Amino acid sequence: MKKLFTSDKVYISRSGILNADRGVFARSDIKKGEIIERCPIILVPRYDMSNLNESILVTYFFYFGKNRERLAIVLGFGSIYNHSYEPNATYKIKLRERIVEFSVLKDIKKDTEITFNYNYGNPKNKSPLWFEV
Repeated sequence: MKKLFTSDKVYISRSGILNADRGVFARSDIKKGEIIERCPIILVPRYDMSNLNESILVTYFFYFGKNRERLAIVLGFGSIYNHSYEPNATYKIKLRERIVEFSVLKDIKKDTEITFNYNYGNPKNKSPLWFEV
């Protein structure tokens, strides 16, 4: 396993997004294409998924797979990033490494909230989410 270090590029604070609690913000200017954070993931086994819809954790899961049939908890700040249909970041799930890699789509200024599109990190996908935005 490769060493995985925490990011010095981000911090958590109160989000300005309606109905959001906390969010992830830039500690300094971050340039387009830069990696923001690499977060380890915990894959949720299929046999553990049945009762999770009743848990508060359902709002923090990353859904993936062809039919969103897989779940993961993303550690680091990964499960705190908020959704936007006009995101400034995206993510890529790297199952072999068991990480999610967050990267910048467009320059982000210091103290700006970092968001991505919850539709698999695809910034162009405007499909409705599983909750009201």
